[in-house]
Amino acid sequence: MRKLLVLSSFLIPSLGLAAEGMWTLDRLPTQAIAQQYGFTPDAAWTDKVMHASVRIAGGCSASFVSPTGLVLSNHHCALSCVEQLSSIKKDFVKDGFLAATPAQEVRCPEIELNRLDRITDVTKEVKTATAGLSGGAFRDAQNAVKARLTAACAGDAKATTRCEVVDLYHGGRYDLYQYHRYQDVRLVFVPEKSLGFFGGDPDNFNFPRYAIDMSLLRAYENGKPAVVKDYFPFNPAGAQEGELTFVTGNPGRTQRLLTVAQLETQRDTVIEHQLLSLAQLRGILTQYSAESPEKARVAATDLFGIENSFKARLGQLQALQDPVLMAQKRQEEADLRAFVAKDPTLASKAGGAWDAIAKAQTVYREIEPDYLMKEVGLGFNSQYFRIARNLVRGADERALPDQQRMPEFNEAALPQLEQRLFSSAPLYPDFERVKLTASLTRLREILGTDDPFVKQVLGKQSPADLARQLTEGTQLADVARRKALWDGGKAAIAASDDPMIKLARLVDPAARAVRLKYENDVDAVEQKNAELIAQARFAQLGDKVYPDATFTMRLSYGEVRGWSERGQPVPPFTHFAGLYDRATGAEPFALPQSWITAKPKLDPQQRMNFVTTNDIIGGNSGSPVINRQGQIVGLVFDGNIHSLGGAFYYDPVSNRTVAVHSGAILQALKYVYGADQLVQELTVPATH
Repeated sequence: MRKLLVLSSFLIPSLGLAAEGMWTLDRLPTQAIAQQYGFTPDAAWTDKVMHASVRIAGGCSASFVSPTGLVLSNHHCALSCVEQLSSIKKDFVKDGFLAATPAQEVRCPEIELNRLDRITDVTKEVKTATAGLSGGAFRDAQNAVKARLTAACAGDAKATTRCEVVDLYHGGRYDLYQYHRYQDVRLVFVPEKSLGFFGGDPDNFNFPRYAIDMSLLRAYENGKPAVVKDYFPFNPAGAQEGELTFVTGNPGRTQRLLTVAQLETQRDTVIEHQLLSLAQLRGILTQYSAESPEKARVAATDLFGIENSFKARLGQLQALQDPVLMAQKRQEEADLRAFVAKDPTLASKAGGAWDAIAKAQTVYREIEPDYLMKEVGLGFNSQYFRIARNLVRGADERALPDQQRMPEFNEAALPQLEQRLFSSAPLYPDFERVKLTASLTRLREILGTDDPFVKQVLGKQSPADLARQLTEGTQLADVARRKALWDGGKAAIAASDDPMIKLARLVDPAARAVRLKYENDVDAVEQKNAELIAQARFAQLGDKVYPDATFTMRLSYGEVRGWSERGQPVPPFTHFAGLYDRATGAEPFALPQSWITAKPKLDPQQRMNFVTTNDIIGGNSGSPVINRQGQIVGLVFDGNIHSLGGAFYYDPVSNRTVAVHSGAILQALKYVYGADQLVQELTVPATH
């Protein structure tokens, strides 16, 4: 990870880092965009962009690209759906999928799409409800007011309306986001994985790239393709070098506004432990995959996610280990604390906030092993267990008033939870046994053989024996049985003799206890004091600071531009010709037969992938790259290796967004896959 080249400001675009920032759509830096690019996003433009952009609730971004609900995202964002629809006889991950007619479009078992419709500032309501409170009382009051606001927002339309209270600036502001919910989402097209992820792990987070990492889905309502007013038509020419580009999407989480104490916890504890767990699981699943082609197919999606996460976390760790970055963070914090100390009123409110957060980090480090193993569930890594826990907790939580429940069981959250709980996606007992064995082994390793909780879970059994007993004995693969337990509530759960349900019941008291400790002594302390720091930052910087990413709609602006690596220029575009030059015939650089056959039809100089200076992070996968006319010029699917530190800072010199070129998508659909009808649909011009 190269050293930072620009350290004058991480947060203030007026100091020259014009491309920096993941901006909320109701507070765009329009003046800065106009000054640099001569374009002002007005209200009509912003409204169209908001309604044409889509969030995939599981963790990706997307966009409407036709008036009949066609949705563009990444191959890897649809990968779980493709895998769930596949079998040993029909492997759509390997062979790709194309619905030649609307009747052939197949419903994804678990994908939910969210279109943002409205943003309402509810800061006053939330802060009034929590005023003067701390610890558990603060957390309870905050959960209650959020539940009340989201329930009122969705009303009787929760099947089609999703509402969330979004914490911005770590509590500096609270907004209520109202979404239109689409739960009938159907697969239309994905290329073969060998093209969607061409180059595999060696090319991941690198550039040059040669991937068609795309998918096409369709939103349905009332059994018919959704009719949408706002969408992004394709511009086949794409964007030229130096041209203004916008990325809209839902970046996951950044930590650019965390305190130094919180960053040190991330560096010294959280990320290192994540890397160790990911490395161990990667080895286990790699060995499992080598046992047969079918086992490789079953484990492929999990293994892809693990490898991607490992590389991303490693980049983040390297960024936090950079003494230059940490020195800059310490200086920024010292400057803000000095600013607070000069104002007696501000000092009386916020002066102790940093020390309180630092104390909470000590608590977290003490409870982390128990919290990760018991509550986060790293000791029980199985889809069976996750289903069982949701059933057990769902029975208890739904018996409570909405405002007293765990947030994930609020009425507003239930539609997506139920969609996943009753998913028709297949479960593979042998695969679940392997994962559960590994995690139970890890539970014993981390907490210790003599730990009372470990003894309670394992008894006299080995992790392997217990995992086999649980996976062979459970009947939770049966969706009808899950529904019966859900509908039966606490009585049905108490009467169940399913071994996974019994395990979830056994684990839950200890898991709830450590969760309560975390929420009261860590999370609530961080939240309350982060609100105070946010107020101080507003006083110091005004409105020239953007909030950390929260997996909610953001817009970033930048331009098509390469960079220099070790003194050599990295051009911003790759071409089809480079794809064929890079192909070796062996994975991960093997081309499927469809691309070998189509080579004479393709323009070798067609731009394939490109890079921009847009500021993104994980969660932006599937984001559209649009021009000032609101046309698709590309599809975000990655960042370069320098962008991995983007969770903590933005470096305009070398941080780059990597995207698939719009023209490459159209050529692939037409000449490789013969999907002329999709090409026609994608190039329908917007009528407004």
